Amino acid sequence: MSSTSTPTVRRGVGHWLRQLWVQVLVGVAAGIVVGVVWPDVAVEMQPFSDGFVALMKMIVAPVIFCAVTLGVGKVDSIGRVGRVGAKSLAYFVVLTGLCMVVGLVVGNVFQPGAGMHIDASTLSTDDLPAGAASTDIDLADFVLSIIPTTMISAFTEGEILPVMLVSVLFGIGIKAVGAPAEGLLRGVDNLSKVVFRVVGWVMRTAPLGAFGGLALTVGKYGIGTLHQLLVLIVIFSVTCLVFILVVFGGLLRLTGLNLFKLCRYLKEELLIILATCSSEAVLPRMVDKMEHLGASRPVVGLTLPAGYSFNLDGTAIYLTLSSLFLAQALDIHMSIGAQLAMLGIMMLTSKGAAGVPGGAFVVLASSISIIGHVPMAALALIVGIDRFLNEGRILTTVLGNAVATIFIAKWEGEFDLERAKAVLDGKDVGPVPAPPAVAVTATDESKAVPAGAGH
Repeated sequence: MSSTSTPTVRRGVGHWLRQLWVQVLVGVAAGIVVGVVWPDVAVEMQPFSDGFVALMKMIVAPVIFCAVTLGVGKVDSIGRVGRVGAKSLAYFVVLTGLCMVVGLVVGNVFQPGAGMHIDASTLSTDDLPAGAASTDIDLADFVLSIIPTTMISAFTEGEILPVMLVSVLFGIGIKAVGAPAEGLLRGVDNLSKVVFRVVGWVMRTAPLGAFGGLALTVGKYGIGTLHQLLVLIVIFSVTCLVFILVVFGGLLRLTGLNLFKLCRYLKEELLIILATCSSEAVLPRMVDKMEHLGASRPVVGLTLPAGYSFNLDGTAIYLTLSSLFLAQALDIHMSIGAQLAMLGIMMLTSKGAAGVPGGAFVVLASSISIIGHVPMAALALIVGIDRFLNEGRILTTVLGNAVATIFIAKWEGEFDLERAKAVLDGKDVGPVPAPPAVAVTATDESKAVPAGAGH
């Protein structure tokens, strides 16, 4: 054997154990084992999962601020910001509507709740999450909630949209001030380097988070508790899988990429989501990976964080399918007109599920209270399996946001396809190349030159 072939085959156990995705898999396996063998001990492992998610949420606001501010501050025109935003929102509305239609079709065809014949008077709201039974969503309140009390409070309230609003305004302000703000923009750029270094450190705790999340799930719920509602879980999971393969796979083919290679590229993030059931836990890494893949910083900075609030594909499927399941379980007939009205309402209420672990359940409760087609107590039928449904909806949503970022970047002509293909093939392409320098546009006042100057 020639000496040149040695480096390609000499990969021992130590090499693989240094890979983060392998460490996460080990944490997942250990969590399952502890959950099965020592369920009482497994339930006490929840702080590992909660701690990891809390650490990631801690860094989300700085990541969004840096990504969005740099994205807006370095574009050649403010009109481009509006164009990217408009394309993103149009894409999100179309995909969300499609997901909800898929949920309705699957619910009507397979009727997972038919035959249960549940008497609503036997159900209680006592076991529902706090606030679920009385949750109400108002469109005006949702819009006003985007505006933080102060610019600083946007970073302390734990919500994505207020941070995005402040970041967009800050970036536009930098553009408007012009040359005097160039130093500030460079400062944000340097801050982003520090923030992503911290993200790297926090990600090293992901295996502990995966261990705690799976141990809690298996220890608390077990496999035997699922048999009565296994049909709903299987139908929902298969629906999400088919949607991913057909819709996301088709969109990626339009951009020239392969869905399975993208999943392999995002394997660490998808494993973490599976273990922690939190989409925010991987947002900082997703921003970094989408840029590394070849999407431009402005598109990533605007599209990906916005997708966490407006592009909830998995949640959209869950809302319509679960709502039909509850109606069928209680022998309540819903006409096609009533189902379409429900779809329209859920298009609005789904925006309240952004970034909240299990938040889709609360949004389902909100939608039921608005529509009034089934009693609120019906939610007790699925509260026990919501954790398992959450796996599918968050995996679908996060993967959908990755596809959305790629699609919008390609649509804008700001996607390096050759780099993306090389990255997905596992080749070393080096760091993201620096974008060409764009002069910060000055305002008319800053352009004014005193009489006699320059002579």
